[in-house]
Amino acid sequence: MHPILDRPVTWAIGLTLALCAATATAATPDTLNGAAPIIVAHRGASGYLPEHTLAGYELAIRMGTDYIEPDLQLTKDGYLVAMHDTTLNRTTNVETVLGTRNGGYLVSNYTLAEIKQLTVEPTGTGKTSYAGFTPSYPDAFKVPTFDEVIQLAQAQSALVGRTVGIYPEAKIADPLMEDKILSTLVAYGYGSSSDKVIIQSFSLDTLKSIRAKQDALGLSMSEVFLGNSAASSFADIAKYVNGIGPSISSGGANAVTDAYIDAAHAANLFVHGYTFADANPLTADAQYDKYFGWGMDGVFSNYADLAVASRNEFIAAVPEPATYAMLLAGFGILGVGMRRRVR
Repeated sequence: MHPILDRPVTWAIGLTLALCAATATAATPDTLNGAAPIIVAHRGASGYLPEHTLAGYELAIRMGTDYIEPDLQLTKDGYLVAMHDTTLNRTTNVETVLGTRNGGYLVSNYTLAEIKQLTVEPTGTGKTSYAGFTPSYPDAFKVPTFDEVIQLAQAQSALVGRTVGIYPEAKIADPLMEDKILSTLVAYGYGSSSDKVIIQSFSLDTLKSIRAKQDALGLSMSEVFLGNSAASSFADIAKYVNGIGPSISSGGANAVTDAYIDAAHAANLFVHGYTFADANPLTADAQYDKYFGWGMDGVFSNYADLAVASRNEFIAAVPEPATYAMLLAGFGILGVGMRRRVR
């Protein structure tokens, strides 16, 4: 036996460790279903690379994001493309390549073939490259179609060994867009509530229409109503959608607080907040911790790596209160053993 540790001491240490091992479990998040909060790559890895590009989506997946978010617009010839704005000039070089159409740069005034000539440019903190990362896809900084985004997600799912979800947004209230979103998702094998696909919109009427079309087709994909709805309306909203997506920067009566999230959960709505845009790891971590602590079910983040790291740390296995009691009891026994040893 070790000269310092006699049998009573080693017995006390062993009992302490055994008690802790028997009771230590991961803390259960206070989300709607008790699952870990999800991380949605807001417009891809938009804090690092040009938004809504195959490069940005791929980088976000490599960083561990759960869902990638393609905002959707319709081209002149009826194709769905990933683009946040209804216009092309904020994020592409349309001015120099194609020029204006009808006095502006509306996506709907250009064909897919024309839009494919454009290059998506970085905005905000985004850049044209990311250290240590080379996109796997040709034309990784061109405007992608919805089909291409889904194909990327499914191919990357096989490569990284986990299912990467799709979180498309219907950016315009248009029955044709609704039909094309649903038909495209169905074509790639989506349709069930168990699939990792969530359809979002700021228009409740659009979501009601999509829900009715899903019902008619025997589909049950989740839907999220965006915006800071009043808590008093949650019960009505829950008749049509599965969750809400409020802005975390909004104040007033509908600001996102722990009580707001609790009220949504009481109406059986999950809460996915947007947009987490802090690039500082320390202050960003504190912000994530606050909302995760309140039970937020998911976050839209410009910096997927920071969000994933904070989420993983938040849900890491920690002793429950009962375990701490066991731990203290064990150390009490250990103290007795030590006292007996030194007498």
